[in-house]
Amino acid sequence: MDRHIQILLNRLSCASITIATFTIVLLLLHTPDTCVPRHTEPKPHQRFPTSSCDFSHRSLTSLDKKNQRLWSTKAWLKTVHSFTALFLDLQSLTHLTNHSKVLCISAGAGHEVMALHQIGVRDVTGVELLDSPPLVSRADPHNLPFFDDVFDLGFSAHLDQALFPTRFALEMERSVRVGGVSVLAVEECGDVEVREIAKLFRKSRFVSAKNVTLIGLKMTRLILRKYMLM
Repeated sequence: MDRHIQILLNRLSCASITIATFTIVLLLLHTPDTCVPRHTEPKPHQRFPTSSCDFSHRSLTSLDKKNQRLWSTKAWLKTVHSFTALFLDLQSLTHLTNHSKVLCISAGAGHEVMALHQIGVRDVTGVELLDSPPLVSRADPHNLPFFDDVFDLGFSAHLDQALFPTRFALEMERSVRVGGVSVLAVEECGDVEVREIAKLFRKSRFVSAKNVTLIGLKMTRLILRKYMLM
């Protein structure tokens, strides 16, 4: 009986090996459908690779085209328009002219930089932890790569989001020349909070504060003028 069982097991093993070998040969000889060259132009939603064997080269979208798409969106245009209104108000107060040298700190994708360009201010530098060329360069707002007293106006709408607000304020103040102004847009606040923010700027005098609407949010705009060297 044991001999018959052993013979049966040997036959099953041979059959399994034969089937496995035949299957492997078929897989090697068969070309996956996704690797067959397309003879017709695929539909837009089918232009992405469907497997690792779909290796055909695809043209990369240039930075200019990406920017043009971004800058033409309603959200982008609406945000730029909001910053434009704020800067036009600064112009009417004579804190900003077309010849001003402006620094935008924590400028994000560069909405405020574009807004300044659109109203005629050409010398604008935007910085952020991540660059967004051509509007914004990479720099740490807490350690700005600029000499002292370089800019006529420093602007930021993100002081209240800074990791180290005191360091952020001192770096902005350091980069602004004597007689220049630091302009901030922070979450809407009262007189007590305004005074606390003003204290961060040790070499500047408080000029004014005004509640404004920026990017659809209620905010408070502060202006401080630097009066002595760092």
